[in-house]
Amino acid sequence: MNYLLWLARAKRWAQNPPSRDRVRLVLVVVAISLAIIGLEWAFGWPEWLTPDRLSAKP
Repeated sequence: MNYLLWLARAKRWAQNPPSRDRVRLVLVVVAISLAIIGLEWAFGWPEWLTPDRLSAKP
């Protein structure tokens, strides 16, 4: 990993921070993702979404 590249990117990000709407959008996407993960963890994976295994021999 090139740490100088990450430092340069962090410097540019600190000089030009994202807008409030962009930050809000990212937080909403993260919250929705965590909600989906939480629902899957609490209730399990639905059987109808599990693909059937196809056998190579008929």
